[in-house]
Amino acid sequence: MMVVLPSLALALLCPLPAGAEVPVQPGFDTEKFAGMWHVTAVASNCSVFLKMKDGMKSSLTIVSFMPEGDLALKLIWPQADKCQKFELLFQRSGQAGHYMGTMWGPLAAQEMRDLRVVETDYSGYAIVHEFKRSREDAHSALELLTREQDVSPQLLQKFKELVPTVGLTKDMVAILPKSGECQ
Repeated sequence: MMVVLPSLALALLCPLPAGAEVPVQPGFDTEKFAGMWHVTAVASNCSVFLKMKDGMKSSLTIVSFMPEGDLALKLIWPQADKCQKFELLFQRSGQAGHYMGTMWGPLAAQEMRDLRVVETDYSGYAIVHEFKRSREDAHSALELLTREQDVSPQLLQKFKELVPTVGLTKDMVAILPKSGECQ
């Protein structure tokens, strides 16, 4: 049985290459951004993601903010026989919409993560970039989050146009099919 992880979870499990500075949503509003988002499209240069992207389904990300401004993510994704959950905490970097984390785990002694909300309208979509670096590797991911599972062709086009701006290519993109699981 193959375990299928959602893109955000894979992006969190795979590290990223250093590149140009990725912008952050001007005037980012944490209260408007908090809540449930569907991961509907992902682009990543992570080898694990690239091997699994064709079998992935849309997953959920629940965003909340701690009183000091740190970002808490709860990821929920469908697997063959259950819903897998994963929680992460990122510290505010000093700029709203930009969060940093240093994670320790069994696969890597230390991983540095950089999460940025690149663009959002708060009520319909968000485009998020994550860069992850460990001692061995670095990877990048760009994700399209939507409040509803349906995504317009115009929004997908906007997402695809941003992919090369963060050093990724069209063949690294996965449009994730809707999932009624793990709601």
